[in-house]
Amino acid sequence: MFWEIIELANGDIALRKADTEEEPLLTIHFSSEAKDRLQDQTIDVARAMISAGVQVATDIERTDAAEEATQESMESVLH
Repeated sequence: MFWEIIELANGDIALRKADTEEEPLLTIHFSSEAKDRLQDQTIDVARAMISAGVQVATDIERTDAAEEATQESMESVLH
């Protein structure tokens, strides 16, 4: 599955499945003050925020999978 970062008509940045018009998975809204401070870097900041979030989500999934595997192996041990 591929994802794309897009800019919505209202200026928000969104992450959605590529090649679809489905509702975005997430949307980032920058206030006017934040946009002024970031100048033309809002897309870069949003990309970094999304990248960090994806990394954390991946880490959580890996931890959950490892814990499930450990628990399954413990459940199958008979004494």
